[in-house]
Parts: sequence; C-alpha cells; structure tokens
Amino acid sequence: QVQLVESGGGLVQLGGSLRLSCAASGSGVSFAAMGWYRQAPGKQREFVARGLSGGSTEYADSVKGRFTISRDSAKNTVNLQMNSLKPEDTAVYYCNAVMLTPITRRPYDYWGQGTQVTVSS
Repeated sequence: QVQLVESGGGLVQLGGSLRLSCAASGSGVSFAAMGWYRQAPGKQREFVARGLSGGSTEYADSVKGRFTISRDSAKNTVNLQMNSLKPEDTAVYYCNAVMLTPITRRPYDYWGQGTQVTVSS
C-alpha cells in the first residue's frame, strides 16, 4: 500500500547541484527512518544518507559536507540537497523508508522506483 515517489534527478555538470525529493503515498503511516541509497553501474547499492525518527541524521563518508538530508516526518517526505557534485556521484538514487509492522513491530524496507543522477565532467 505504501509507495515512494522520487523526483529531481537529472543531468548536471561537475560542481553543480541537484535536489532530490521523495514522498510517501497514503496516510496514517509513519516510518522509523527515511533516506537515500544509490547504485552506480557495476556496483552494489550503497547507503547515502538517512534521517531517523529521533531527528538524527547519518551520511556516507563520500558525501559528507556536500549532501544534506532533510525529513518532514509529519508529511512523510524526505529531500536530499546535493552540492558540489562529482562524476563519482553518478548513479540511480533510491528513496528508502523503514516501517515497523503493526503486529510484530519488525522493520520493513520500502523502496522508490529510483531517479537517475548523471554528473558530467
């Protein structure tokens, strides 16, 4: 029933900026965490950034100082401001949301469809 819809990807030159947005569909849902992962060609999906329910944020070392995550838990949205982009940032970026199941309270991952980010040199 939960769907994550991403937007904001595109083509940008080295040093440019992009802002990714993700919104969860439906109502009456809450997530323990929302964040972003990415997958470059020939590589495994890797963690980029996330915001936890307590308000804390985490970043991969490769994006610290360049990317900023912001989360609105009330609206179930999460954004990723990407600055000083490098060709190494080229990947499909996936929105991720972790929900605790109603009965067992086990974590369950939801994923967006992905949005392409391409950084040219």
